[in-house]
Amino acid sequence: MATDIASVKPDAWLRWFGNTLVSIKVGSGEGQDRISLVEHWMPFGDSPPMHVRRNEDEIFHVLEGRMRFRVDGKDIIAAAGDTVLAPKGIPHSYRAEGKQGTRCLTITRGNDFESMLLECSRPAESRSLPPRSEPTPAMIDELARCCARNGIDIVGPPL
Repeated sequence: MATDIASVKPDAWLRWFGNTLVSIKVGSGEGQDRISLVEHWMPFGDSPPMHVRRNEDEIFHVLEGRMRFRVDGKDIIAAAGDTVLAPKGIPHSYRAEGKQGTRCLTITRGNDFESMLLECSRPAESRSLPPRSEPTPAMIDELARCCARNGIDIVGPPL
């Protein structure tokens, strides 16, 4: 009996989000359980603001490099092969600490995170990290508004 299998996503699914490169590997609308799988490439030191997801747990699986997480005030160091859960409703952030950058998978159920990424990112011009830039106050304000529209509340600074 044949089964439908999702195909490999084209480069059109590569996005630049801040200083990172993201790829939506499985979109929340592709399966019945609404699971989303996103791959991230992050430069050393990259860290999003402390945030709370209202509707989705967030699972991180580190593929390369190291990450420092802060989940509900507790610091966790994760290396390649480690998995960290950031439950919905709990403040969390992370910092890429791999000297050569960090690569991880992010798994959520629902489309809040995926929708926020699509709204707040831009198509990648290449299969590489974007040119590094520091966010301006206007960019930070826009990110906070974008996140709020997608079930994510910014509650503090990056790590």
